[in-house]
Amino acid sequence: MKIADDIRIWKMEKESIEETNLLGLKKKWFSFSKPKNLSKIDYTVLIGVQILMFSAIYALNNFYPYFEEIHFRRTESLHGRILVFSLLAILIFQILFLIYIAKLFIKYKPISSVSNEALPHCTVIVPAYNEGNLVYHTLLSIAKSNFPKDKIEIIAVDDGSTDDTWYWMNKANIDLGCTLTVLQQAKNQGKRHALYKGFIKGKGEIFVTIDSDSVVEKDTLRNLISPFVSHKNCGAVAGNVKVLNKNQGMIPRMLNVSFVFSFEFIRAAQSSLGFVLCTPGALSAYKREAVFQCLDNWIDQKFLGRSATIGEDRAMTNFILKQGYDVKFQRNANVLTNTPTAFNNLHKMFTRWGRSNVRETLMMNKFVFKNFRDKNKLGARFIYLNQWVKLILAVPLMFLMLYFLFSHPLLYVCSALAGTFVFSSIQMLFFTRQYNFIESLWAYPYSVFYMFALFWITPFAIITVKNGGWLTR
Repeated sequence: MKIADDIRIWKMEKESIEETNLLGLKKKWFSFSKPKNLSKIDYTVLIGVQILMFSAIYALNNFYPYFEEIHFRRTESLHGRILVFSLLAILIFQILFLIYIAKLFIKYKPISSVSNEALPHCTVIVPAYNEGNLVYHTLLSIAKSNFPKDKIEIIAVDDGSTDDTWYWMNKANIDLGCTLTVLQQAKNQGKRHALYKGFIKGKGEIFVTIDSDSVVEKDTLRNLISPFVSHKNCGAVAGNVKVLNKNQGMIPRMLNVSFVFSFEFIRAAQSSLGFVLCTPGALSAYKREAVFQCLDNWIDQKFLGRSATIGEDRAMTNFILKQGYDVKFQRNANVLTNTPTAFNNLHKMFTRWGRSNVRETLMMNKFVFKNFRDKNKLGARFIYLNQWVKLILAVPLMFLMLYFLFSHPLLYVCSALAGTFVFSSIQMLFFTRQYNFIESLWAYPYSVFYMFALFWITPFAIITVKNGGWLTR
């Protein structure tokens, strides 16, 4: 089975990294070990994008007088000066935000696992819809966790699947000695309702939610739940999501680098404030009392008069933050998840995430400027403002980009590629520090790919924010 092969490859790569660390080489910046299954096409793309970016920098350098003349003519008018200063202000704000996030990241440390005696009882909920045999591997990986067996309850919920998901859930239950609770909904009602059924049924002090196309490592659960013991005000914990199927094409390889930066840098920084914006559906944990304080509002949530059918993870995070709880991130709680391999599913996933981001950013406005927590309010508001800046500017910047693309294509392409090279290098260096140099180079193709093929996602999500379709089902 493909998922089993992906898991074996992941374990081999992890063991390789651990062996390197044992040899005392953990502090080295670059690991040149060759990733598995890289084809000639992969290498061609990596080399081609580097050449493209350096060519753009060369063009900017050598044709600078021409670009300067265009810039001078454009800034002679009042509108031109306003545009230039506005863009400069945006750039300065983003640089300051990045510096602030970097400072928070330096402060971040994952919380070590507590003893078996200190671990609370937990309920693990796995909602599934048309996942087939993937859910079988998910449930087996949870059962193999080194979490005390007398302190864990596993609930699998089939959300009205039309394939053989129900069969694979029951097979997992039989193979595990009928230790699971397997539930089935008569018809598909959506992931939120499947989770709700698990919340109502579960008896644990901590709820853990795991996507049915994901697998966890043996120590994931205990690492994920330990912050609730160490920090009494912890209301939720986000797991560290990694790409399981990164050997299945260019898109998963690119997402692999993007996910590492998004979780191990951005969420790690947010965790230093106890203000992680989103606990991912792939792996999250919630304090029972925090969930039940908002459960009715969460399940009945509406947006512009319509029942909310997307963004259940981001919505739950908001409701918990609103109560004054801290939301943490655990870098040492890994979950491996399958990502899209085709452009069609990728842009649909990003559109769904984008709409959820717009909705929940608006929802945060109801409490983030109030006295909703005892500490770190200023930092939380700065992170929130950055979210707003990106949303407010998304549509204007798209039209500005299209204008420059058609009016001065050479200037736009060279400037965009040069800027992308700078910001992609931050992701590349971060990934290299943690993992592998060759794999880190996918940060560059991903940025170029996003800039030319996915730039419309956020503006489109804003314009169509009322739509609540899952899209990828």
